[in-house]
Amino acid sequence: MNFQFEKTLRLLNASEYQAVFDESRLKVSSAEILFLARKNDLDRPRLGLVIAKKNVRLSVQRNRVKRNIRETFRHYQHNLKGIDVIVLARRGLDQLDNAQMQEICSQLWQQLEKRAEKRFRQREG
Repeated sequence: MNFQFEKTLRLLNASEYQAVFDESRLKVSSAEILFLARKNDLDRPRLGLVIAKKNVRLSVQRNRVKRNIRETFRHYQHNLKGIDVIVLARRGLDQLDNAQMQEICSQLWQQLEKRAEKRFRQREG
C-alpha cells in the first residue's frame, strides 16, 4: 500500500473547497477540530485544511497542526474512498501535544469512515 500524500489526494482550489462547504453531508468533530465531508466521484479521498490564524496564532503551531492532520490522513486514506474532507481547526487545538492531536484525529477519521459507509450505502441501496 502507498501511504504517500500526493497532489491527487488534496483539495487544490477554491471551487473544490466551496463544494465541500456547500454540500457537506457528513460532520464529525471534537472540541478542538471539525471534519466536513462530502462524496466525490473519484476512487480516492481528498483532504483540505483550514487552520485559521484566529484559532492557532503562531505559524509554527499551524504548521505542526497541519503536519499531524496530514499524517493521520495518510494512515486512514485507504479506508476513505471517494470522499472530500475539509478539516477545520477550532480554538485550543494548538494547546494539544502531538500525541493527543493524533489520537483525536484518528478517532475522528474512524467515525467519519463509519458514517460515510452508512450514509453512502443507504443512498446506493
